Amino acid sequence: MDLMSFKEREISKKDCVELFEDTENFFDILKLADSIRKDIVGDTVTFVKNTNIETTNVCTMGCKFCAFSVSKNSPEAFKLDSDEIAKKAVIAKKSGLTEVTIHGGIHPDVDTHFQVETINKVNSATSKLGGIYTHAYSPQEILNGAENAGLSIKEALKMLNEAGLRTIPGTAAEILDDEVRSDICPLKMSTKKWIDIMKTAHKTGIKTTSTIIYGHVEEYKHIVDHLSILKEIQEETGGITEFIPMSFLHENTPLYKSGRVTDGASGLYELKLYAIARILFKETIKNIQAPRVKIGTKLSQLILKSGANDLGGTLVEDKVSKAAGSIYEDASVDLMKNAITSIGRIPKERTTLYEIIE
Repeated sequence: MDLMSFKEREISKKDCVELFEDTENFFDILKLADSIRKDIVGDTVTFVKNTNIETTNVCTMGCKFCAFSVSKNSPEAFKLDSDEIAKKAVIAKKSGLTEVTIHGGIHPDVDTHFQVETINKVNSATSKLGGIYTHAYSPQEILNGAENAGLSIKEALKMLNEAGLRTIPGTAAEILDDEVRSDICPLKMSTKKWIDIMKTAHKTGIKTTSTIIYGHVEEYKHIVDHLSILKEIQEETGGITEFIPMSFLHENTPLYKSGRVTDGASGLYELKLYAIARILFKETIKNIQAPRVKIGTKLSQLILKSGANDLGGTLVEDKVSKAAGSIYEDASVDLMKNAITSIGRIPKERTTLYEIIE
């Protein structure tokens, strides 16, 4: 296989699977991806000062890869009201953060009207401090809110956009293959529904991130199909801001406790996934994130040498990762900058939309 030819030409699904299976040219594949990264985004590595606001740990989905959710009647259940969420956003703003990511479990009592109320209260409470960027609600949360409010997806997204929502997390994607989804998250929306919500959001003026959860029961072909779907969406709408691969954190999850999965992805698998994503996406999805809070600084640095160009957020609060067994703590700006400069790259703070903050 002529690896360097992929720098200039499109790579097929078959080629992508073969790269995953190729054990002899591992480092050459990473080197190719890093070269493509350098051509597209240069040596800048970005990061964002942000926090997660987990609105509830109640969830009706029962996903087998999740260790965070509880039932509504559990003594451990919590649900923040809109005022409590706004207070957390004010604290984030006063702490010098530029973004709050608002999300939570799929709660049976949450609807679009509550989501709109929350956006309005966050914007109102932080406006006197200069405001804070609100990145909120996964496609699954939007579907749940719309159904509970008796609205169409288009109507719900329009209301959220009018309230000031400009971007949503492209989570709930997991693996975009209905056979895999029926196994690990059978109650979640279909692949087609996820795609439809993403495209509708983009057409409404709301940009999204994009994600994948890997290292559980998937095969290489599922990863490649998933990446290809994201590329096709971006080619149609241009609404994806970044790609965030999320390594399956296996400890404490039902998949692990049942014995079906004994550990997560290997380090080699992680590096190759990022590299192949860069080789496939090239400029189509320009920004690829190494989420330090989930995988740690050292592996993130290797990933930054394998096609990625972003180190993610400081993530002052990430209960989902910690519930699943993540041992990596919140990051200071100095930690982020040092991690970047120590591999010979240039750190730059960014906004949610990848605008550089000087």
